[in-house]
Amino acid sequence: MKIGKENEKLEFKRSTAELKEGVTSMAAILNKHGGGELYFGVRSDGTAMGMDISEKTLRDISQGIANGLEPKIYPQISEVYIDDKPCICVAFSGEEPPYYAFGRAYIRIADEDRILSPTELEKYILKKNAGRDVWDSETSDSTIDDVDEDALREYLKRANRAKRIDFTYTTKENVLSKLDLLGGDKLKNAAYALFVGSRMLEIQMAIFAGTERLTFNDIKRESGNVTTLIEIAETYIRNNIRWRVVLDGSIQRKEIPEIPIDAIREALVNSYCHRQYTSSQNNEITIYSDRIEIYNPGTFPEGLTPQDFLEGRERSVKRNPLLAQLMYYTKDIESFGTGLKRITDACNEAGVKVEFHLLKKGFAVVFKRPDKNFAMADKILDEPVNEVVNEVVNRKEAIMAIMRGNPNITIKQIAENTAISRVTVEREIQEMKKANNIKRIGSDKTGHWEVVDK
Repeated sequence: MKIGKENEKLEFKRSTAELKEGVTSMAAILNKHGGGELYFGVRSDGTAMGMDISEKTLRDISQGIANGLEPKIYPQISEVYIDDKPCICVAFSGEEPPYYAFGRAYIRIADEDRILSPTELEKYILKKNAGRDVWDSETSDSTIDDVDEDALREYLKRANRAKRIDFTYTTKENVLSKLDLLGGDKLKNAAYALFVGSRMLEIQMAIFAGTERLTFNDIKRESGNVTTLIEIAETYIRNNIRWRVVLDGSIQRKEIPEIPIDAIREALVNSYCHRQYTSSQNNEITIYSDRIEIYNPGTFPEGLTPQDFLEGRERSVKRNPLLAQLMYYTKDIESFGTGLKRITDACNEAGVKVEFHLLKKGFAVVFKRPDKNFAMADKILDEPVNEVVNEVVNRKEAIMAIMRGNPNITIKQIAENTAISRVTVEREIQEMKKANNIKRIGSDKTGHWEVVDK
């Protein structure tokens, strides 16, 4: 498993023998983006090689950063397991640029650390501190030529279908002008977020083996515009949660996710609408055995709590009003200030517990997962569920429902999620293959399932 590629916010080192180079990369990343991640025990291509780790190892890294980097920062240094190999993750951020590594200032360009000359450093400081408070209405470095025309066309179609915009597509310049997204010959940041995205906007997604942020089962990073990242995140969650099939006697089966998809999408949209885009942190999806967390680097309005909005006592506080307005036009946001209540109502209806966590550097929506028996086939009858699952037809329906929800699921995971023995699962799969109910596309290791609907 590769944990990504080195980029402007991510650096890999094989061991602490490269600590000095790692500190230099930290300074360069801090100056360009305000923070990022540094891994030890990982090759430059993102493949974990592991390393010997002791308390002294972690202490040496901490001291090396403290001695080599100015101004001081306080990174989070933790041991993680990638492909069962021990590695070290240094997550860092800072809000006092410029940062110096061993007395020199650096800037991150792609995956390289370049020294800043005195003249470049002066220009950098002036640019870095300009227009920090109204991000989405400030102009970016991008121009109309950078706009993804297909993304802009699709946005306008969705807004037309929602009947919240009444003009149709003509040219990129004309549409952006009508949406008030141009500042001279430059795009405003809201337009950049929705129709460019590029390398600046990333999402990090991970699955952990247990209830702690320790052993990775999977980790992915994706970049793109806001709309694309929301779709990527929703698909990732859909493919890695449990699903249940309900048979009620009707022709159409009902497939039910363990967490309501409406609530998930609402949380994802809110995470991009209200995030702090000047932060170095990425939006994150973390899936644990007992919960799913959707994090965004946007602190909650000072003096307010989620309960204030759930009870309707407060009006919406929009961190990015122009971006919020654009997302309202397409009904991604149905009405301002109702997102938390919509999430809560959907979860209450599904019997799922949801929590809202106020963090020092962000906000997280936490969905509690039901136990593994959730994915067993169910039937609206008076019999106990276990008796129903024992019926052959229900076993097959349960397995196919799970494959639809997560085509990449393994036989071992199917057995765990349905409480059906692995031997029985393998036998049922063989029978369904012969009956052409399912197909295996690709190899056993890297392929996926395809359910044939008849």
